[in-house]
Parts: sequence; structure tokens; C-alpha cells
Amino acid sequence: MIAPALMAALVTALAAPAFADGDAANGEKAFRKCAACHTITEDGPSRVGPNLYDIVGRTTGAVDGFAFSAPMTELGEEGHVWTPEELDRFIEDPKAVVPGTKMAFAGIKKPEERADLVAYLLSVSPGAEAGAD
Repeated sequence: MIAPALMAALVTALAAPAFADGDAANGEKAFRKCAACHTITEDGPSRVGPNLYDIVGRTTGAVDGFAFSAPMTELGEEGHVWTPEELDRFIEDPKAVVPGTKMAFAGIKKPEERADLVAYLLSVSPGAEAGAD
């Protein structure tokens, strides 16, 4: 018999999207949902939301000149960093992950679409450790 804690860990691991298996080209298409509020180019401006270029590995709430919500700023001050896993959670349900966020996006429920989007964000994050297995 499998211990409940081990079973929970296995279910979580099996359910987690494989970002390495995400398709960055599909993620670029999925980013269109984000492009109304975010840019993704190096040195691109912030819009309603911050520029997301090099987001993976960035401290939360750390875009110069952008007025983040208090909860986002507090997360960054506590040392929170955007990892692929954290981005996946946030993209799925922003308001559940960061209550009080100003982001007015309901989220993306499909795990495959989120994996593709995170793969795209990884592809435009030169500061992230690329290819680390």
C-alpha cells in the first residue's frame, strides 16, 4: 500500500505540466491573450501590466517604473522569484495565487496551453538557466 503522502506527491508530479515539453511556438500564439496588457521584448515598455521579457528568474514586483499592487510588491520583498512552476500557478488563477493583484485576467485553465506559454516565457528569458536538466 502506498502512503498517503507519497500518493499525493506522485499525483502532483504526474499532473504537473512538463515545461520542457511545452511548445514555445504555440506559447507565442497563446501570449496573444497577454499582449493587450504586456510586452515581451527586451527593453519594451510596460503597459497596463509589466514587461515580461526575462520574467523567469526575476524577483516578483521588480520592473523599474511599474506600479505593482501591494501584494505583488510584498511577495518580491519576501524573496519570491518567478520560476516556471510559479508562473504556471499564477497564469492558471492569478487572483487565487496573489490575492489583491491588480491583474484582471481570469487565467488559463488548460495545462497544455499554460505549459506552452511558460515554454515561450522561458524562451524569452535569457537570464534563466537554459537547458538545466
